[in-house]
Amino acid sequence: MIGIAMTAGALLVAAGFNFFLVPHQVLSGGVSGIAMMVGYIFGGNIGLLYFALNVPVLIWGWLTVGKRFILWSLYSVAASTLFMQVIPVMELVVDLWLGAVFGGILLGFGSGLALRYGGSSGGFDIIASILTRRRDLPVGMMIFILNGLVIAILVAFTRNADLALYSLASIFAAGKVVDVIHVRHVKITAFIVTTKTEEMLSALLKHPRGITVIKTRGAYSAADRDMLMTVRTKYELADLRKTVASIDAKAFVNLVETVGVMGDFAKRRET
Repeated sequence: MIGIAMTAGALLVAAGFNFFLVPHQVLSGGVSGIAMMVGYIFGGNIGLLYFALNVPVLIWGWLTVGKRFILWSLYSVAASTLFMQVIPVMELVVDLWLGAVFGGILLGFGSGLALRYGGSSGGFDIIASILTRRRDLPVGMMIFILNGLVIAILVAFTRNADLALYSLASIFAAGKVVDVIHVRHVKITAFIVTTKTEEMLSALLKHPRGITVIKTRGAYSAADRDMLMTVRTKYELADLRKTVASIDAKAFVNLVETVGVMGDFAKRRET
């Protein structure tokens, strides 16, 4: 199921590029936007540029985030690159606004699928995942600023302010669709009732998030158990589910969307 979702997401990303954005030389957000800008200005294969620019980000993520997330992200980026070589660059719509908006919708849907199933479409999504693990930062604003810099560079080279507006419309549409499928900066409180407390703590404490152990007793069984409470971002939810299931398949997990947190969100590192 995960492989199918990742492949479908990569296909949508490639279709958004080659059918809507590239024919009109409109930018998307993130690393793909940088690849497109370089391709528009200096020439070159945008798909291969997209893959090459993602390599250092993927390596950084491998060292920081974890293997599973990065492996699926690598698969998504590689599949998108392959599909971009197969799908011809074709102008499906003449109107620039339609191209920008519908291209953004396809990109957002593809990226959202990748994020929902534990990977990403590379680039700024991986950077966002790294930053949310280290500090509770307004990642959405940081990504918006980075995208704005990319668009500003394009305007400086092309002297075409209209392209900036079309690109912003595309990025806005993509962001809204991603938010529907996978909210970027929402926190989740997980309540995990388990009989394998020590094994669970040993695995979960490798992550820079605090955990509270609460003694509980089942009303029906009268059995004493431990409940682990921890707050994670949605970027980390797939990894949390996999960890819990691998240690205690019978664990009861209640996931609650968190309105906000006070105090230290990330676990302090010893110096």
